[in-house]
Amino acid sequence: MAKKIDHETVIQLKSILGKLNLSNQKILLDLQNETLEVQEDDAGIEDLLEAAGTLSPERANELMLDVRNAREEWNR
Repeated sequence: MAKKIDHETVIQLKSILGKLNLSNQKILLDLQNETLEVQEDDAGIEDLLEAAGTLSPERANELMLDVRNAREEWNR
């Protein structure tokens, strides 16, 4: 369960993590096992479209095609 923390604590935690060269937005801290797990935000376009749940399959295909085309243009 996520708990809200105050801004000053966030700043202090970012400072500590910065010393460990960790700048990711999501980090799982397990105090019992004394471990830190960096959580990558690697959701693919298919995952995002599926999560939206409000798109018709046709519209989802159109959007995926638009994304592919944009990526091809960026790589030129």
